[in-house]
Amino acid sequence: MAKEPYTNKNIYDTVRMNIRKYRIEKGMTQQELADASDFSHGYIREIESIHMGSTFSLDAVEKIANGLGINFKLLFDENDIQKNNK
Repeated sequence: MAKEPYTNKNIYDTVRMNIRKYRIEKGMTQQELADASDFSHGYIREIESIHMGSTFSLDAVEKIANGLGINFKLLFDENDIQKNNK
């Protein structure tokens, strides 16, 4: 079966779930991640929420990855999320 291509919603949801996953793995609160990535707590909360309709830039994703101390590419890994949901 061919892998379904990303749609805008899918890639944003993948990044959202990975941000939350790595933040929790690092033992960080949303506020700590906000401070480390130079964003507001509300913005981090909004990005992590699947129910929010906002989008975010690649620059924001890079700043968050730096705040988490991880490689930017990890936030786009759909397989990482699927492993955790099994």
